[in-house]
This record gives sequence, C-alpha cells and structure tokens, in this order.
Amino acid sequence: MPVYSMTGYAHVQDHDAILSTSSIPAGADSTLQTGAGSGVRLGMEIRSVNSRFLDISFRLPDELRQHEPALRELLTASCKRGKLELRASLDLRGNSTLPEPSPKLLQNMAMVQNRVQSWLPQATPLSVADALRLVGNETIVPTDLGADLLALAQTGIQQLLDSRAREGERLCAMLLDRLGSLRQLAQTAGPLVPKLVEQQRQRFLDRWKEAMSMTGGQTLPEAAQDRALTEATAFAIRIDVSEELTRLASHIDEIERLLGKGGEVGKRLDFLIQELHREANTLGSKSALLEMTRISVDMKVLIEQMREQVQNIE
Repeated sequence: MPVYSMTGYAHVQDHDAILSTSSIPAGADSTLQTGAGSGVRLGMEIRSVNSRFLDISFRLPDELRQHEPALRELLTASCKRGKLELRASLDLRGNSTLPEPSPKLLQNMAMVQNRVQSWLPQATPLSVADALRLVGNETIVPTDLGADLLALAQTGIQQLLDSRAREGERLCAMLLDRLGSLRQLAQTAGPLVPKLVEQQRQRFLDRWKEAMSMTGGQTLPEAAQDRALTEATAFAIRIDVSEELTRLASHIDEIERLLGKGGEVGKRLDFLIQELHREANTLGSKSALLEMTRISVDMKVLIEQMREQVQNIE
C-alpha cells in the first residue's frame, strides 16, 4: 500500500452532455429548441492540503447543492486526513451553436416590446442581436445531473489519490535518505561511548583525589563522603548513553517498517519523530565529548527536517 501525502490536486471536466426535453423539469415551458447542439458541461476541481483531521468544504452552484451529501460520502471513503476543497462548475451554454428561440418566446418578447413602447413611444425596437442575447440568458437546468456529477467526482478523486501517492513517494524517498544519515550518525556515536566512559572515570578519580587531600590522610568527613557519592552518581548517569543509542536505532527501524507498510501512518510517524528528537536531545545533554555533542546537533537537524515532512503524510 502506498504512502499518501495530504497535498494533492485534481481537475476534471466532463464532455458535453446532451440536453433533451427529458432533462427539463416537469411543468416548465420550453424556451429553447433542444437538439443535438444543446448541452451542459460539468467541471470539477479538488484541492487538498495537510490537516490533523479530515476537513471537507464545497463550493457548488445552486443547481448542484443537492448532491453535496453524496460527494461528501465519496471523499470520506477515499481520504482519511487532510483539508479538502471541492469546487464544481456548471456551464449550461457550453455549445457553440446559436440558440433557437421558440415561437412562444418570440411572441412574449413582442408583447413586452409593444407594452413598453405604448408607454415610451421613443423606445428603440428590439434587434435580432438583442433577441439572441435575451434567449442566451434563459437557461434550462437539467434535473438528471446526479449520475454524471458523481461519475466525474470519482474520476477527480482518483486523480487526487494518484497525485497524493506521487507526492507521498517523494516524501518517503526523502525520509529514507534522512533515516540513513541518522543511522550513520548513531553508528559513529557508538565507538565514542568507551572513550566517554574513560573520560568520565578519569574526571571522577581527579575529584576523588581532591576530596582525599582535604582529609590530610585522616578518615573522610561526612561532607567528603557525600561529595564522593554525588560524583559517583553523576558518573553513572553521564556514561549511560548506550541506552539512548539503542532506542534511537529501534525508532529508526520502526519508521522504516511503517514507510514500507504504507497506509495511514502519518500520526504514528509523527509520534516516532518526537521520540527520535527526545533521544537525540538526551544524548547531547549527557555528552561530555565535543564529538558527541556535534553528533547530537546533526541528529536534531535531520530529525527536524523529517518532522516537517511527516506532517504532510496522511
């Protein structure tokens, strides 16, 4: 299963659908002579960006608002996270032929013109261009666009998923590259642990000798004993960085497994990235070597780059 990004885009447009008399609402007057040249064109645009949850919004013409629940159901079944916006357009004059007014419409125009001229004798009579323009403004809304709209939506959603899958593939490649670099840094830090232990041991011995010199060869006072215990505790805490490296390697393995598995892994990846950052930060805070500190900083830079990209994964 691929890894999907929450960023995607799709734009689809339906071919002209034949507008026949069966598409006209019952009881409506036919103001245009319908035929092979009359049609309606549907267009759809779907945008998707990252979001913590699934957030769907619609921008539909009034003629298509009744189909919003069905469109929402299709999107919900296909996408689990992301902020989605679906825009649909309806062109009822998508044909290239001139409209053909019916005799009844022409008769109504003549009656209106006579009525206007009876009150305004100087009014200019209607021209052919005026009549065609008025006819063009008269639209007949089809009532059987539901099937065409849903079919177009399915095509658009598939394009959106393909777009999100391609973006997800690029994100996976980037994350795997950063994981490889992170693993190399962890392997570089491993051999430094014995050196760190030795450095801390020598520091503890120096502090111990300093404490012994305070006694003048006598029995250690209680204050010196407490200081020795404090130094010993600090020593034990300081050298314990192998546990962080082990957990770091475990988190890297789990992230690689999730990327190979695919599906809805965005939230789990986000959690693992937080754990990676915690281990790298602890590694730096415990380090007393300059090399280990540099490794910790490089790790945190890589993890931050991964975190920004993981937030785009579904």
